[in-house]
Amino acid sequence: MSTRTDTLLSVRGVETYYGKIVALRGVDLDVHRGEIVTMIGANGAGKSTLMMTICGQPQARNGQIIYDGQDITLMPTHEIVSRGIAQSPEGRRIFPRMTVLENLQMGAALVDPSLFDEDLAKVFKLFPRLKERINQRGGTLSGGEQQMLAIARALMSRPKLLLLDEPSLGLAPLIVKQIFDAIRALNEEEGLTVFLVEQNAFHALKLAHRGYVMVNGNITMSGTGAELLKREEVRAAYLEGGRH
Repeated sequence: MSTRTDTLLSVRGVETYYGKIVALRGVDLDVHRGEIVTMIGANGAGKSTLMMTICGQPQARNGQIIYDGQDITLMPTHEIVSRGIAQSPEGRRIFPRMTVLENLQMGAALVDPSLFDEDLAKVFKLFPRLKERINQRGGTLSGGEQQMLAIARALMSRPKLLLLDEPSLGLAPLIVKQIFDAIRALNEEEGLTVFLVEQNAFHALKLAHRGYVMVNGNITMSGTGAELLKREEVRAAYLEGGRH
């Protein structure tokens, strides 16, 4: 496994349970600074559980999660977030009764207030649609706009590591392209480190520097995005109508 000194997130031997059910079975992976890393796998493979375990809900029963040189395995979620990890969870989970602006203010709650206007301008440049909807309630936005808002809210916390859980889920192809273009821009222009969990394997692997494949709570393959796109097993399972 990697011994690089620029590793931002290191997961080693992580096992997570729901009651007596094993959800993650000794997961090992690394995310290096400035990378986009993706994890693909079928629905129910354990991808979202890994994302939530990194954030401390649920906590790993065995193994270790090291972030930015510190062991966060048993830290409470609010401490993990305060260290620079932001998550845009599956299903968007914005605050539906709050306006776009109020949602973004919630994202910025732990950040120096003097930086708010600057950060707001950045997310509006990334997602101009949100600027048009600034006073609209989150629950009245389209699915694509809600996904943009979920990502923008996460960005308002100025993260070192952005966790994205199924950002393309249920969205039209044109919106999916906009979301993935925005992720690429954040990485290339801001140097933001991104860990992306996706069922849309083609888009995710094209975007990612490196990728992992998860099956039944196990990592079964890893490599560069380009390498995984060429693997017959990946193509058969996730790229030729086999993914669901």
